[in-house]
Amino acid sequence: MTVPLLHMQAITKDFPGMRALDDVSFEVRPGEIHALCGENGAGKSTLIKILGGVYPSGTYEGQLHINRNEQQFHTVRDAERAGIAIIHQELALIPEMTVAENIYLGKEPRQFGIIDRYRLYHEAGELLSQFGLAIPLHKPVHELGIGQQQLVEIAKALGRSLQSGNALLLVLDEPTAALTESEVEILRQILTQLREKGVACIYITHKLKEIFQIADRVTVLRDGKTVATQSIKSPECTEEALISQMVGRELTTLFPKQRTNPIAKNGANQQKAVAFRVEKLSTYPVEPPQLEDISFEVKRGEILGIAGLMGAGRTELISTIFGAYDNKWSGEIVIDGSAIQIHSPREAIQHGMALVSEDRKRYGLLLDVDVVRNMTLASLGSSSDITSYGLIDQNTAFQKSEHYVDSLQIKTTSLNVPVNHLSGGNQQKVVLGKWLMTHPKVLFLDEPTRGIDVGAKAEIHALMAKLAQEGVAIVFVSSELPEILGMSDRVLVLHEGRIAGEFINENLTQEDLLTIMSGRRLPHQHQSKID
Repeated sequence: MTVPLLHMQAITKDFPGMRALDDVSFEVRPGEIHALCGENGAGKSTLIKILGGVYPSGTYEGQLHINRNEQQFHTVRDAERAGIAIIHQELALIPEMTVAENIYLGKEPRQFGIIDRYRLYHEAGELLSQFGLAIPLHKPVHELGIGQQQLVEIAKALGRSLQSGNALLLVLDEPTAALTESEVEILRQILTQLREKGVACIYITHKLKEIFQIADRVTVLRDGKTVATQSIKSPECTEEALISQMVGRELTTLFPKQRTNPIAKNGANQQKAVAFRVEKLSTYPVEPPQLEDISFEVKRGEILGIAGLMGAGRTELISTIFGAYDNKWSGEIVIDGSAIQIHSPREAIQHGMALVSEDRKRYGLLLDVDVVRNMTLASLGSSSDITSYGLIDQNTAFQKSEHYVDSLQIKTTSLNVPVNHLSGGNQQKVVLGKWLMTHPKVLFLDEPTRGIDVGAKAEIHALMAKLAQEGVAIVFVSSELPEILGMSDRVLVLHEGRIAGEFINENLTQEDLLTIMSGRRLPHQHQSKID
């Protein structure tokens, strides 16, 4: 029997008012890729923070062994010295510093006490080349896309481990949440190389398909407890079984809106009023990604999915409409038949728009602020019943926040808890609650289920279906094609800032969308523009 590289035994961790981990046991074998999955709030991040020394020995119960030797990590450096490299979901890069400087931050090669910049860039280049990463070394990190930043974070962890010469275990927390398919393939190749060198990996992801593509075994956590550990090759280990273990119930359908498209079936949706229309929208000055001549409409109660490759202009499109994009634009925006001008998010909100942004932690939340103030943030205008003569009615704010916390089933011990204490899925629900409180006519959702678990995804999909049934017009961007196909009435495909196709979602396939997204034409005809 293989001796475990890592053995965490009977780990229990308490926070004020809650138990995050309850008698959890977890082990990883040498050279193994071990997936760790569970709903947001299941305890995955807490377990990893114990392993990485973020929560030091003495703040939890249980034992931690590496190669049969008990470890007591008091700092992150202790864990690094033991051969553990952790890449957290939140990137820890210095935006103004270059790629090479970030990779060796705090561990720069020196000569006579001075940083040897030639060696720094040379070694960083060799490291990136070793793992097939084509990232410009001299470019400041803030000029990179989020996917490339994630790869820099991975290179940074690998560089530190290989530099110390004792790399044993790499921990990746949602490593592919912002990666393109080609970048995901690069990551797979990196993990394969590390596996061949005997380096083990703990792989945390909500994307179940990735688990079956890359992992050897999988452990499921639920409500802070270990539910199961099993081999990926076991016939009992299926996506359906993992979902059931994660959420404690069967999800009969992930996409409640999936059906024969009502537009094609009986034309009922064509009779609905147009809630929102864009005519000939273009952005300038000419800097990619530039939007050119974009026109589309959304009817009340309709869900329009926007698909496209990274850089196609999806986020730029809805951010421009919402007044949150830096570039100037031309064209016309029409709501309920009236042309409007939007120059700021405040004006968009006043006209009945809401935007759940792609990066909730950067644009959607005040992380150190409590749930109530985050939830009411977009509802503090002059026409709001939360404010009176410029002052906030705290009782009304609390009551309204409590309503959305209950209706969205947000897990929090108190409305006064800072949102950075909540899991990713519950943070996303706070953002949704904030915008629902404004009673929007048009709801823009940019990657609404990115980085959250399958149970929370199903809840957000159900909420989208419910809002559409109530007459809200929904425009949503997603990189997950099954989600686009599962939730959309129509699909708008962008390619290099232009509309490459607009389709009724009837008999569309992922292959169809990928063909159009890459700038090619379909070999067969779908019903396109809807007249």
